Amino acid sequence: MSQPVWFVKLIQRLFPLRFLLARLTKIPLMDRIVERLFFKGDDIFYLPQDKVIQVNETISRPAEIVLPSQVVEYFIENATHHWIMNFCICRDSAHCEDYPIELGCIFLGEAAQGINPRLGRRVTKEEALEHARRCREAGLVHMIGRNKLIQCGSAWDREKSC
Repeated sequence: MSQPVWFVKLIQRLFPLRFLLARLTKIPLMDRIVERLFFKGDDIFYLPQDKVIQVNETISRPAEIVLPSQVVEYFIENATHHWIMNFCICRDSAHCEDYPIELGCIFLGEAAQGINPRLGRRVTKEEALEHARRCREAGLVHMIGRNKLIQCGSAWDREKSC
Protein backbone atom coordinates (compact mmCIF):
# COMPACT_ATOMS: atom_id res chain seq x y z
CA MET A 1 0.00 0.00 0.00
CA SER A 2 1.44 3.36 -0.96
CA GLN A 3 1.98 6.20 1.47
CA PRO A 4 -0.53 9.06 1.12
CA VAL A 5 0.81 12.33 -0.28
CA TRP A 6 0.17 14.12 3.05
CA PHE A 7 2.56 11.67 4.71
CA VAL A 8 5.30 12.48 2.21
CA LYS A 9 4.69 16.19 2.86
CA LEU A 10 5.10 15.48 6.61
CA ILE A 11 8.40 13.74 5.93
CA GLN A 12 9.51 16.77 3.90
CA ARG A 13 8.77 19.05 6.86
CA LEU A 14 10.60 16.73 9.27
CA PHE A 15 13.57 16.25 6.93
CA PRO A 16 15.73 18.92 8.61
CA LEU A 17 15.30 16.96 11.87
CA ARG A 18 16.35 13.61 10.37
CA PHE A 19 19.60 13.42 12.35
CA LEU A 20 17.77 14.05 15.62
CA LEU A 21 15.14 11.44 14.72
CA ALA A 22 17.89 8.96 13.86
CA ARG A 23 19.52 9.53 17.26
CA LEU A 24 16.16 9.03 18.99
CA THR A 25 15.93 5.53 17.51
CA LYS A 26 18.64 4.48 19.98
CA ILE A 27 15.96 4.74 22.69
CA PRO A 28 14.36 1.25 22.91
CA LEU A 29 10.70 2.26 22.54
CA MET A 30 11.38 5.03 20.01
CA ASP A 31 13.06 2.67 17.57
CA ARG A 32 9.88 0.57 17.36
CA ILE A 33 7.66 3.67 17.01
CA VAL A 34 9.76 5.12 14.17
CA GLU A 35 9.94 1.71 12.47
CA ARG A 36 6.15 1.32 12.62
CA LEU A 37 5.29 4.89 11.54
CA PHE A 38 7.71 5.23 8.68
CA PHE A 39 8.61 1.73 7.48
CA LYS A 40 5.81 -0.75 8.28
CA GLY A 41 4.94 -2.61 5.10
CA ASP A 42 7.86 -1.04 3.26
CA ASP A 43 9.24 -3.57 0.81
CA ILE A 44 12.26 -1.46 -0.10
CA PHE A 45 15.61 -2.94 0.87
CA TYR A 46 18.46 -0.77 2.01
CA LEU A 47 22.14 -1.28 2.43
CA PRO A 48 23.52 -1.29 5.96
CA GLN A 49 25.65 1.58 7.18
CA ASP A 50 29.41 1.18 6.92
CA LYS A 51 31.10 0.08 10.15
CA VAL A 52 34.40 1.43 11.40
CA ILE A 53 37.19 -0.69 12.86
CA GLN A 54 39.67 1.19 15.00
CA VAL A 55 43.28 0.49 13.97
CA ASN A 56 44.93 3.21 16.07
CA GLU A 57 46.26 4.72 12.91
CA THR A 58 45.04 7.78 11.06
CA ILE A 59 43.89 7.12 7.52
CA SER A 60 42.25 9.58 5.21
CA ARG A 61 38.65 9.08 4.22
CA PRO A 62 37.95 9.35 0.48
CA ALA A 63 36.37 12.63 -0.58
CA GLU A 64 33.42 10.81 -2.17
CA ILE A 65 32.08 7.30 -2.40
CA VAL A 66 30.11 6.81 -5.58
CA LEU A 67 28.17 4.03 -7.19
CA PRO A 68 29.60 3.50 -10.67
CA SER A 69 27.21 4.25 -13.52
CA GLN A 70 27.73 0.74 -14.90
CA VAL A 71 26.31 -0.72 -11.66
CA VAL A 72 23.26 1.58 -11.84
CA GLU A 73 22.73 0.65 -15.48
CA TYR A 74 23.04 -3.07 -14.65
CA PHE A 75 20.28 -2.81 -12.03
CA ILE A 76 18.07 -0.76 -14.36
CA GLU A 77 18.59 -3.27 -17.18
CA ASN A 78 17.64 -6.20 -14.94
CA ALA A 79 14.77 -4.68 -12.95
CA THR A 80 11.21 -5.79 -13.59
CA HIS A 81 9.70 -2.40 -12.71
CA HIS A 82 11.03 1.15 -13.09
CA TRP A 83 9.57 4.19 -11.34
CA ILE A 84 10.81 7.82 -11.20
CA MET A 85 9.81 10.25 -8.47
CA ASN A 86 8.68 13.69 -9.71
CA PHE A 87 11.17 15.47 -7.44
CA CYS A 88 13.99 14.81 -5.00
CA ILE A 89 12.52 14.92 -1.51
CA CYS A 90 16.00 15.43 -0.01
CA ARG A 91 17.00 18.38 -2.20
CA ASP A 92 13.50 19.88 -2.00
CA SER A 93 13.38 19.64 1.81
CA ALA A 94 16.90 21.05 2.15
CA HIS A 95 16.02 23.91 -0.25
CA CYS A 96 18.96 22.93 -2.43
CA GLU A 97 19.76 25.47 -5.11
CA ASP A 98 22.80 23.69 -6.53
CA TYR A 99 21.07 20.80 -8.31
CA PRO A 100 17.69 20.40 -10.06
CA ILE A 101 14.96 19.35 -7.65
CA GLU A 102 12.90 17.82 -10.48
CA LEU A 103 15.47 15.04 -10.97
CA GLY A 104 13.95 12.55 -8.55
CA CYS A 105 14.99 9.12 -7.39
CA ILE A 106 14.65 5.97 -9.48
CA PHE A 107 12.97 3.05 -7.73
CA LEU A 108 13.41 -0.45 -9.14
CA GLY A 109 11.72 -3.82 -8.71
CA GLU A 110 8.48 -5.03 -7.16
CA ALA A 111 8.54 -2.48 -4.31
CA ALA A 112 8.16 0.34 -6.84
CA GLN A 113 4.59 -0.79 -7.50
CA GLY A 114 3.55 0.33 -4.02
CA ILE A 115 4.59 3.98 -4.40
CA ASN A 116 1.80 6.54 -4.56
CA PRO A 117 1.26 7.38 -8.26
CA ARG A 118 0.79 11.08 -7.49
CA LEU A 119 4.47 11.26 -6.45
CA GLY A 120 5.92 10.00 -9.72
CA ARG A 121 5.39 7.62 -12.60
CA ARG A 122 6.19 4.20 -13.99
CA VAL A 123 8.69 4.36 -16.83
CA THR A 124 10.28 2.03 -19.33
CA LYS A 125 13.80 0.69 -18.93
CA GLU A 126 14.96 3.12 -21.62
CA GLU A 127 13.38 6.09 -19.81
CA ALA A 128 15.05 5.04 -16.55
CA LEU A 129 18.45 4.79 -18.28
CA GLU A 130 17.93 8.24 -19.81
CA HIS A 131 16.94 9.66 -16.41
CA ALA A 132 20.10 8.23 -14.82
CA ARG A 133 22.15 9.82 -17.63
CA ARG A 134 20.50 13.24 -17.07
CA CYS A 135 21.18 12.99 -13.33
CA ARG A 136 24.82 12.15 -14.01
CA GLU A 137 25.15 15.09 -16.43
CA ALA A 138 23.64 17.40 -13.79
CA GLY A 139 26.47 16.40 -11.44
CA LEU A 140 24.47 14.11 -9.18
CA VAL A 141 26.13 11.07 -7.66
CA HIS A 142 24.32 7.71 -7.79
CA MET A 143 23.48 6.26 -4.41
CA ILE A 144 21.64 3.08 -3.62
CA GLY A 145 19.42 2.02 -0.75
CA ARG A 146 19.11 5.16 1.39
CA ASN A 147 15.62 4.40 2.56
CA LYS A 148 15.68 4.24 6.34
CA LEU A 149 16.89 6.85 8.79
CA ILE A 150 20.55 6.23 9.39
CA GLN A 151 22.56 7.27 12.39
CA CYS A 152 24.84 9.90 10.99
CA GLY A 153 25.43 13.52 11.58
CA SER A 154 28.95 14.33 10.59
CA ALA A 155 29.46 17.49 8.55
CA TRP A 156 30.44 15.23 5.64
CA ASP A 157 27.05 13.47 5.72
CA ARG A 158 25.09 16.69 6.05
CA GLU A 159 26.81 18.42 3.14
CA LYS A 160 26.08 15.43 0.88
CA SER A 161 22.30 15.81 1.41
CA CYS A 162 22.08 18.36 -1.37
